[in-house]
Amino acid sequence: MHRIPRPTMAHYDMIIVGASNAGLSAALVLGRSRRHVLVLDGGPSRNAPAFHSHSFFTRDGAAPEELLRIGREQLRPYQVEICADLARAARIMADGRCELTLSSGAEVSAQVLILATGVVDELPAVPGLAQLWGRGVYHCPYCHGWETRYSQVAVYGRGESGYQQAVHLHHWAPRLALCTDGPADLAPAQREHLTQLGIAVLESPVKAIDGTVKCLRAILFEDGSRQAVDALFVRPVQRQRSDLAQQLGCDFTPDDVYVQTCETGQTNVSNVYAVGDMTGPMQQVVMAAASGARTAAFINNQLILQDCVLA
Repeated sequence: MHRIPRPTMAHYDMIIVGASNAGLSAALVLGRSRRHVLVLDGGPSRNAPAFHSHSFFTRDGAAPEELLRIGREQLRPYQVEICADLARAARIMADGRCELTLSSGAEVSAQVLILATGVVDELPAVPGLAQLWGRGVYHCPYCHGWETRYSQVAVYGRGESGYQQAVHLHHWAPRLALCTDGPADLAPAQREHLTQLGIAVLESPVKAIDGTVKCLRAILFEDGSRQAVDALFVRPVQRQRSDLAQQLGCDFTPDDVYVQTCETGQTNVSNVYAVGDMTGPMQQVVMAAASGARTAAFINNQLILQDCVLA
């Protein structure tokens, strides 16, 4: 049986919940700032199924797990502890400390809590689609558009969202079709625009996605036809991976999807910050890492100023 290591301290300067790109980036800045930091590893990163991650300066094309391995390795010289445990409950104490109860039963607290728990993609319920997520089925052209530039590509969607995604992706992949899985719900002007761009609109209901765990082959339709494709782009609905922000009383964006923060990652709850994918739809590896670093530097600066006033 896998044994979850318990934290070695009860109280830390900061606790970071989430050990992917945003969380590890924040931990690096804070560790180098001579802070005692606990990072709680909440499980696989959102891009774990992908073979490669892209647009990360000096690491373009690296496997997601390799980026995280390097990130963990580079934390070793600093006062950063990584624990493979989950935070199940969070509360703000009377003295302002953030206290967490972990799955292992341990309780830990910190002066500052940084949430980097990410989001979950709720994929369309099409047989075969989820198995190819990150390996032929994608959501971000900045992450995977270059690789599809000579390929036969399809967008899965309808209405305004499907139209916008198809027009946007056409820049990367001119050999493009819009698969609407039923009535397209397009305005006449939108349909005409897609025709002008050479984007076919396929309205037949979808039966399944055909492919292996490493290769997308085709979209299969209920009428027995098939559309050969090398890549399929979708715009999935998202939800928060963790309910910790809700437990703590953090405000959410008007669509109730993302945790609302200011530029420095501050939430409306004192001493609670949020970084990475959980704070908005701009979800690239490099942006997540940048948000973690920016928030960590702001927190450290604020604590230095507080210490100077108290002194």
